[in-house]
Amino acid sequence: MAARSETAVASAGLRRGLLTAGWRRLAAAIACGALSALALPPLGWFPVLWLTLPALVCLLDGAESPAGSTWRARLRPAFAVGWGFGFGYFVGGLWWIGAAFLVDAAAFAWLMPLAVLALPAGLALFWGAGAAIARLFWPPGWRRVVLLAVFLSLAEYLRGHILTGFPWNAFGYTIMPVPLMMQAVSLVGLWGMTLLAFLVFAAPVLLFRATGGGRRADRLAFAGLAALFLADLGFGAWRLATVEVTMVPGVQLRLVQPLIAQDEKWASGRDDEILGRYLGLSATGMQEGASAPFTHLIWPETAFPFLLEEKPNALATIGALLPEGTTLITGAARAEAVEGDDEPRVFNSLQVIDADGAVQTSYDKVHLVPFGEYLPFEGWLRRIGLRQMVALPGGFDAGAAPATIKVAGAPAFGPLICYEIIFPGAAIDAANRPGWLVNVTNDAWFGDTPGPWQHLHQAVIRGVEEGLPVVRAANSGISAIADPFGNLVATLGVGTIGVLDAPLPSALSRTFYSRYRDHLYFALIILAWGLASTGGFSRTKRCN
Repeated sequence: MAARSETAVASAGLRRGLLTAGWRRLAAAIACGALSALALPPLGWFPVLWLTLPALVCLLDGAESPAGSTWRARLRPAFAVGWGFGFGYFVGGLWWIGAAFLVDAAAFAWLMPLAVLALPAGLALFWGAGAAIARLFWPPGWRRVVLLAVFLSLAEYLRGHILTGFPWNAFGYTIMPVPLMMQAVSLVGLWGMTLLAFLVFAAPVLLFRATGGGRRADRLAFAGLAALFLADLGFGAWRLATVEVTMVPGVQLRLVQPLIAQDEKWASGRDDEILGRYLGLSATGMQEGASAPFTHLIWPETAFPFLLEEKPNALATIGALLPEGTTLITGAARAEAVEGDDEPRVFNSLQVIDADGAVQTSYDKVHLVPFGEYLPFEGWLRRIGLRQMVALPGGFDAGAAPATIKVAGAPAFGPLICYEIIFPGAAIDAANRPGWLVNVTNDAWFGDTPGPWQHLHQAVIRGVEEGLPVVRAANSGISAIADPFGNLVATLGVGTIGVLDAPLPSALSRTFYSRYRDHLYFALIILAWGLASTGGFSRTKRCN
């Protein structure tokens, strides 16, 4: 009883709620995780995390096992709390994935509950493991907050890498809703910002201790974490105020957003209609004898419902549209014959086409979407009736490696097709740094949901990490041009048809993150572990 009174929280009701056990604790964890998803785009309500993350710490404080339990039994309550919080966060942040299964409802609608619930349940395993390992050590006071941040950020890092990785909505994005708060990602990358987010948002729990010898240390730790957050804001303000954004001379971009519904895109007999829509939009404002309104025209991912190499007339028509000296950068499916095989390999590609209608170069998407563009464990899953969602026998093949593409009249660019832009550093050719990033995508699968907003947010932050402008052409929105600081120069919203004309912002010099990648993050992990381990570990319940 003395130990409990020493570690009492200010409110008895809060203590009963957060130190509860069984299904109530799990339900509370799921609810807190779901509320945390409000910090994600398009809302970006990050202050809610100053409530939900302290609640997570308190729930873990109460996740004890009886004395003498095996190590597995000691891990189980904390794993349930971490898993529940992660499950709520991922359901709240990824529910919109279900919209993709309604595009071809006859074939895929039955899989929608599996995607909306099973995917978050699987992703939450990482959070469960991180919370369980942290609780196994669980030092008193402020050190448990640092330890939890270490293991949950490592869990997020592993989620972004294991089994090809799925870093969508990594927790670090929650602390970067606006350019002022994004700039430190140019130093520590996404995973460093993830560590910072867990530290900063869990910090208010250090104010809960009402009595006890550790109260002063907790207050000092809270002040230190508050200062760390203020330093992040200060660095952002300094960087935005001291570096001027310029535009690349002589480059004028035109992005085309055709708004072609996903269920219509691959319908038979629509090839000419779809190409005609692209050509008509691209020609907006063009007058015979006048200079072209663009130097570089950009169309979104898999713009054509056919293979360009099979329709030379289409290339000739494109060439006839393009004024002399201009270039088209477009997404397109590309086929490649395989010796000894009747079926060609088909790639989700980006192609550069000149004013003569000739394909100058191609880039094949390296990082494909599991179940969307290819079927993992294909032989086994096809036997039970599953296939990838792309209407292509066998799905797409993966490209060989990231690339930097030279293009006439502009700096070389780094091509990133759709999903590839969510992977920090991995899809950029580090040996040949580009001058801008081109992200062609098709978010029509997801309609007017948070999905396109989350995708855009992650694309913008890739540019800040690398010190590069990002140009994003999307079939149904959001098409956008962002400068290297994350400011949106121009946008074309979801569900809008039209063109976006804007200059190309200039690149910055290489950022610290672009040079050293995650080395600083791991150095910070080692430092945080060293701080958390001072004084040894204990397994005491302490929501205080």
